[in-house]
Amino acid sequence: MAEIIQLSEFQQARRRAERRNGEQHSLERALALMRENLADAADDLREAPAAQQHELLNRIEQLTAMIRYGMRMLIEAGEPGDAVGDRPNR
Repeated sequence: MAEIIQLSEFQQARRRAERRNGEQHSLERALALMRENLADAADDLREAPAAQQHELLNRIEQLTAMIRYGMRMLIEAGEPGDAVGDRPNR
């Protein structure tokens, strides 16, 4: 007997994969920009007067936290079955 292939399921899966790929690319670009800003802030800290160092250190801490969060998002996005409906109940 012939098996009926549901093309709509394949199309939906392809669209989800394309969307995830676009989101991953955007996140990677955002992480690159944050890393550049972190490096700039670290460079500024070297020559900053003591009155400005507190503000620069706060910026460095915030950028570090955002980079760490973005990296976790990338790792989780790379896991198979990352769509909400595809996740097993934990």
